[in-house]
Amino acid sequence: MKKILFATVALAALASSSAFAADLGARTYPYATKAPAYVAPIYNWTGFYLGAHLGGAFSSNNNFSGLGTGNNSNGRFLGGVQVGADWQFAPTWVIGAEGQYSWLSGSVGAAFPGGYAYTNSQRGLGSITGRFGYTWGPGLLYVKGGYAYSDNNEKVTLAGTPVGFATNGDHRNGWTVGGGLEYMFAPNWSAKAEYQYYNFGSATFAAPAALVPTGSFTTDDHTFKAGVNYRFNWGTPMAARY
Repeated sequence: MKKILFATVALAALASSSAFAADLGARTYPYATKAPAYVAPIYNWTGFYLGAHLGGAFSSNNNFSGLGTGNNSNGRFLGGVQVGADWQFAPTWVIGAEGQYSWLSGSVGAAFPGGYAYTNSQRGLGSITGRFGYTWGPGLLYVKGGYAYSDNNEKVTLAGTPVGFATNGDHRNGWTVGGGLEYMFAPNWSAKAEYQYYNFGSATFAAPAALVPTGSFTTDDHTFKAGVNYRFNWGTPMAARY
């Protein structure tokens, strides 16, 4: 009888031990969880942006025809601001619009026979342009073009004394084209390098009479700019996702 009782207790203990071991094998512990896969950063150019730029402006050295001798090829410093919006589609193309204004230092002009001189202390250059570009992740290569405005501050002097003058032709309003490269270097931040050409057409002197025979002059500017933009994205931000 004792042998039978002992054997029954031993079998019960063995069964309990096996069940406990099976229960341990079914558990999942936190340290055994597989780490999530890394997903590369996502770059999105869709959104509004504000920015600033610095650079230089150079007028063409053949702006003045006829008898004028120009000093207008001298380089001038510029600095300004820009605001715009972009939309990324299809999915590597970007289309947008931008408004820009650059303040200028220095002046352009020409000296004429008889002691006359023309000076344009051009205060600034403005533009409203569309732009179209190709993007590969953080980089954007683009072209732009549209309306341009020259904030002219002109005068004519005779032997250093200001005199009245008049011109035929609008040389405040014109057109602009350009292109550049922009690169996202941090979330919401991008840097750009850009060339932009401005042309405001030709004009001729209508007065004083001594300047009428001198022919026409053209107002244009070649500019080189470097700047930064801060982007208010409304799409997926540039960020790593897990």
